[in-house]
Amino acid sequence: MKKYTASFFVAMAVFFSPLTAFADSAPGDVIVTLGNDLTKEQQTALLAEMGESEKSTVVKVTNQEEHQYLARYISKAQIGTRALSSSKITVGEEGSGLKVKTHNINWVTNEMYVNALTTAGVKNADVYVTAPFPVSGTAGLTGIIKAYEASSGVSIPEAQKQVANEEMVKTGQLADSHGKEDAAKLISAIKEEFAKQQPKTDEEINVLIHEVSNQVNINLTESEVNGLVELFKRMRDANIDWVALGDGLNQAKAQVDEFMNREETKSFVSSLSEFLKMVIQTIADVFR
Repeated sequence: MKKYTASFFVAMAVFFSPLTAFADSAPGDVIVTLGNDLTKEQQTALLAEMGESEKSTVVKVTNQEEHQYLARYISKAQIGTRALSSSKITVGEEGSGLKVKTHNINWVTNEMYVNALTTAGVKNADVYVTAPFPVSGTAGLTGIIKAYEASSGVSIPEAQKQVANEEMVKTGQLADSHGKEDAAKLISAIKEEFAKQQPKTDEEINVLIHEVSNQVNINLTESEVNGLVELFKRMRDANIDWVALGDGLNQAKAQVDEFMNREETKSFVSSLSEFLKMVIQTIADVFR
């Protein structure tokens, strides 16, 4: 497994901590999380990048918090000793769903963030995750969750925070073997079916995972299946609101579909396709 940057998970954990100082936030309000070990110059640069200033509402994320939420799943060496990943969370309108963008995050994908945040119960927010230089992004989740709790006044259960962090690590492990896109797609599909079927026994979870992995054409090893069974057993026991989780996944899918169906997107894809055909034809002509 690749070395993870703890700041993403810490951002997520912090997001989950019982803060209520900003519980009266309204759509459009912004909360920024900054890694506690950033230099003054790095903080200033990241705030400028996010279009914010030192007058913005800022929540600090510590390396101790990163270890609190990641130590069960990855080594201390992988978590590291500095909290660097930072984020900006903009409160969204009811029903607007989750949107994630990143900068200098080279391992965790937008889809991975959305998946884990949905498990954590985060909804209706625009999220931007960044760092002063390229990092894996795993620790950013902790701060995002901390800021979400602070802005919404919602205290997310500890078990739900833990399983969301575990999901992120598990997705990363699968990504190393099957690719980022397929790993995120698999986890999302399993969660979608889990929300529909809500299996009660370990055997039912095992069957569901096999069925979904076959449907999305991903061949899992026995070890990977067992790891996913354990993850979803903990999800089952974490009292997750599966109806809300299913709604969140559907909203995320709808946003992707809406983007792909835009005329400008179709035009770009069509133009790219024609360009590639031209390149291929040109290469073929050269070798005739």
